[in-house]
Amino acid sequence: MRFSRDAVLTWLGAVVAVTATVRLGMWQLDRAAQKSAWVHDQAQRAQLPALAQSDLARTPELAMAQWFRQITVSGTWLPQLTLFLDNQPLDGRAGFLAVTPLLIAPGDAVLVQRGWAPRDPADRTRVSPPPSAPGVVSVTARVAPLPSKRFELGDTDDGPIRQNLDAAALARQWGIELRPLSLLELQASSPDDGWIRKWPAPVQDIGKHHGYAFQWFALAALITGLTIWYRIVRPRP
Repeated sequence: MRFSRDAVLTWLGAVVAVTATVRLGMWQLDRAAQKSAWVHDQAQRAQLPALAQSDLARTPELAMAQWFRQITVSGTWLPQLTLFLDNQPLDGRAGFLAVTPLLIAPGDAVLVQRGWAPRDPADRTRVSPPPSAPGVVSVTARVAPLPSKRFELGDTDDGPIRQNLDAAALARQWGIELRPLSLLELQASSPDDGWIRKWPAPVQDIGKHHGYAFQWFALAALITGLTIWYRIVRPRP
């Protein structure tokens, strides 16, 4: 049986398209499996005993192994160094996320995500630092990565309002060591500070990847069906 050039190109294109769509579907399933394992790992770490302050990581590799663990640390707030991360919406409202370094030993500090507050609609540059009790305080927190970086508009390296945090640059600027992680403050160390601590739950968009996988597999089935119909079934007398 001889095939025309058009038939060969059609079958070749169909094979390439089906192979590509099936591989994309498998990739989405793999992404879903990775996120499912990540969520399970977060839940397991949250159930582990609280970390001792002396065990708090000093290297990025050790820090990743401590993410989502609970910890209680003692130290002194450095409220004059509080920074406010811009473009941090919560429940549809614009606002800031306050980050204050906590000095846990001479020259050694950790960045603490204090909480969220809405933006002042009358003055977008007006910020009110969260109250910071003087002297040594005890902070109950959860270990977390440093706030993720966002797209920056212009130069935002100066002033209390920032779009991103560069821990290495801040450590050089402040002349102190910063641990390669952050802490999510779980309860106010100062009474009635008014800051909202509604920290995001572990990633829950696993179903999205299953939906994408279904779409890719459905497209592969559609391409296969159409090719068979137009090249085998329909041409028959």
